[in-house]
Amino acid sequence: MAKKPKGSLPSKQDILRFIADNPGNVGKREIAKAFKIGPADRVALKALLREMKREGEVTPAQGQRVTPKGMLPEFCLADIVRLTRDGDLVAKPVEWTGEGDPPQIDLSIGATRGRELGAVGIGDRVLAKIRQAGSHRYQGRVVRVLESREQPVLGLLYATDDGSFMLQPTDRKIRHEYVVAADHTGNAKAGQLVVAEPLAGRRFGQRPARVTEVVGDAADPRALSLIAIHTHGIPTAFSAEAEMEAAKAKAVTAKDREDLRKVPLITIDPEDARDHDDAVFAEPDDDPNNPGGWHAIVAIADVAHYVRPNSALDREARTRGNSTYFPDRVVPMLPETLSADLCSLMDGKDRAALAVHLWFDADGNKRRHRFCRAIIRVAAGLHYAQVQQAIDGHPDDASDRWLEGVLKPLYACHAALNKARAARQPLSITSAERRVMIGSDGGIAAIRPREHLLAHQVIEDYMIAANVAAAEELEKHRQPCMYRVHEPPSPDKVDSTRRFLETLDLRLAKGQVLRPQHFNRVLEMVKGSEHERLVNTVVLRTQMQAYYSAKNQGHFGLNLSRYAHFTSPIRRYSDVLVHRGLVSALGLGNDGLTDPDRAAFDNIAEHISFTERRSMLAERDAMDRFVAAFMAEHVGADFSAHITSVNRFGLFVELDETGADGFVPMSSLGDDFYQHDEARHALVGRRTNKRYRLGDAVAVRLMEATPVTGGLRFDLLSREGTPLGSHRSGTRGAPGRGGKPNFKKPKQGRPSHIKNTRNPKKR
Repeated sequence: MAKKPKGSLPSKQDILRFIADNPGNVGKREIAKAFKIGPADRVALKALLREMKREGEVTPAQGQRVTPKGMLPEFCLADIVRLTRDGDLVAKPVEWTGEGDPPQIDLSIGATRGRELGAVGIGDRVLAKIRQAGSHRYQGRVVRVLESREQPVLGLLYATDDGSFMLQPTDRKIRHEYVVAADHTGNAKAGQLVVAEPLAGRRFGQRPARVTEVVGDAADPRALSLIAIHTHGIPTAFSAEAEMEAAKAKAVTAKDREDLRKVPLITIDPEDARDHDDAVFAEPDDDPNNPGGWHAIVAIADVAHYVRPNSALDREARTRGNSTYFPDRVVPMLPETLSADLCSLMDGKDRAALAVHLWFDADGNKRRHRFCRAIIRVAAGLHYAQVQQAIDGHPDDASDRWLEGVLKPLYACHAALNKARAARQPLSITSAERRVMIGSDGGIAAIRPREHLLAHQVIEDYMIAANVAAAEELEKHRQPCMYRVHEPPSPDKVDSTRRFLETLDLRLAKGQVLRPQHFNRVLEMVKGSEHERLVNTVVLRTQMQAYYSAKNQGHFGLNLSRYAHFTSPIRRYSDVLVHRGLVSALGLGNDGLTDPDRAAFDNIAEHISFTERRSMLAERDAMDRFVAAFMAEHVGADFSAHITSVNRFGLFVELDETGADGFVPMSSLGDDFYQHDEARHALVGRRTNKRYRLGDAVAVRLMEATPVTGGLRFDLLSREGTPLGSHRSGTRGAPGRGGKPNFKKPKQGRPSHIKNTRNPKKR
């Protein structure tokens, strides 16, 4: 701090430095004390601060406090604008005097006067206590809800014994039901899913509501996806103008395109895939200067040819941001005329493609690449298991034809790519995957483990190579790029994980830049041990969530300095923008990036990051409901499980056989009093010192399954197979009453860079 001459005020620069060094705790009194300003100079100091406020050098904060321009105060008024995939709140400040867009505020829900706050949702205005967590990002907690904008409620309408109606919300975060008067039901009947408008006042002590829309019959398994679609606002209907544009689309000719129709490109996808974005081919490189090297082609559907900038199709695709996948349906980003036909790389059909030629050396390092607009004709459409069986010596008629000339070279080239991958050391977290089998009635027929095949890794590595080449090409030509960013874990999360690992006598590198290989080293140490599942889960939850950005910040999980999504334009708008950037950079047509696109890149990145998280939440919610419907037939049955989350209310467990997850309330743990040890991810009995820790194997009994909310409730069993504790009878949500379990699901979710065997192309 600069020394103040006796009898003078500090300079504005001195005041700004002092405020910046003491964020959230500076007012006139603190400044006067710090600079030893006597009573005679207090009036002059007040005038100086008023002048700094008028000039915008500082902004008013709570009470008499001030904060520097471009910084938010410790207590901030904010509007909730969206939810993350884990259900956390994201807010924007009500007032912002800095340059550019307002910063993002990540909020948790706090408590006030010893009482938990109620539900906080999108549209609410809150008072939050915050701290800076990045150059343009803040973290904090909600301390008070100032304005709550109540949204329409989706729920199950049911009749009571006295002939009145109640509405059970499908959202588990809503802890109360609504009463619906007979003259407010509209055309709805008991047992239907409806949308209702909450009304002011109380009726018999409960909130009233009026039905505004009938969604469907709650007994129909297909309604479970509709609940998620409606709850998360997933757009389903295309405009007439967009449908008309799609209907007018025509197949391309070879004019002005590289003709690759004689190259035996193949698609490898899940068995039930409806759209096919990418086709691959590999052969030995004939360049004598590249001994043992490879030439590969990754051809991607040329969606940018059909979805022109600012067309009706473009506006619809941007609004959706991505396709959304449910157990029984897909809500596509593009009309099916395109997504399932003209843009889909179907075998035997001429299709427009944006292709990249890739040349690798014998160790899988990329030597060069070249992009082109092409016309292709896919030789065969195969699925993962079919390809892997052929490589393992058991081809069927479809795969046998392509085994020697196409499949074996693809795998041989991948063996080189795998060397480069091993040297790069991307994050290697493993997580269990389940495959849901839908029956003829639209419900789940079975839930089975999903095997991770080498075929999945083969395609994933080709897609990663193409994505990296796209980002490099755009940077080379100084074109805007929609990067796929995955930031390193936050220091707070890393410190917490490090402390936990120390309880297992494991060490995570400290005092150096953290790399994926440091986590991999820990994961390798526990491989095959009793702690393998536990440590994988903890390391997974340490990671940040990937997102889209116009600014390159690297991809921590893949250990890449630059990365973009290029390979799935049928289902991701980010990829369409990358394609347009390549078209502009390489002069491949007049349908590249427009000036409005370039100017809006930051806003588009934020929007499609939101739509991606929205779809993930909707997909997970729908899956929870389908699984709850499947498990409803097994109420009372016992299962082996593992603990997946621990909090002060109880445990969350995942069943080993099906992957279904649910809640074990604290009251079912026996007659001890359990305390939550957050650092060790455990509940610890005060009297017995018995511990229930994240990753522990347990036996549970299913007590409730509520498909309308997706809730499952379990009791923990003793070694003798009997429940450890007992529950009060007659509680709301008891089996057979169709009620709603009174609990929340924990924040969970796999960052998008982690292995996804459902579709490895989603990184």
